[in-house]
Amino acid sequence: MTEVSQTEDAMITAGNEAKSLLDNEVFSKTIDGLVQSTFQGFVNSAPENNEEREKIYHHYRALVDIVHTLNQRVAVRDEIIAKNDTDVEANDNSGE
Repeated sequence: MTEVSQTEDAMITAGNEAKSLLDNEVFSKTIDGLVQSTFQGFVNSAPENNEEREKIYHHYRALVDIVHTLNQRVAVRDEIIAKNDTDVEANDNSGE
C-alpha cells in the first residue's frame, strides 16, 4: 500500500468516524444544549461585563469549531471517495 493510499485511508476513516459522531443523537443534543446554554449566558450577561462575555463567546466558538472540524473531515472523505470513483471509472473506460 502506498503512502498516499494509507493517508487517504486514514482520512476516510476519520471522515467515517466524524460522520458517526455528527449523526449520533446524544452528541447532537449535547452540542445543541451547550450552544443554547452559551447563548443564554451571553444574552443574560451585562453589556459592561466584557470579560464574562468574551469568555462565553470563546466557549461558543470552540463548540462551533468542533462541529466545523468534524464536517470538514466528512467533506474530505467525500472528496476522496468521489475522486477514487472517478479514477476507477476512467480506468474502466480506458480499457474499452
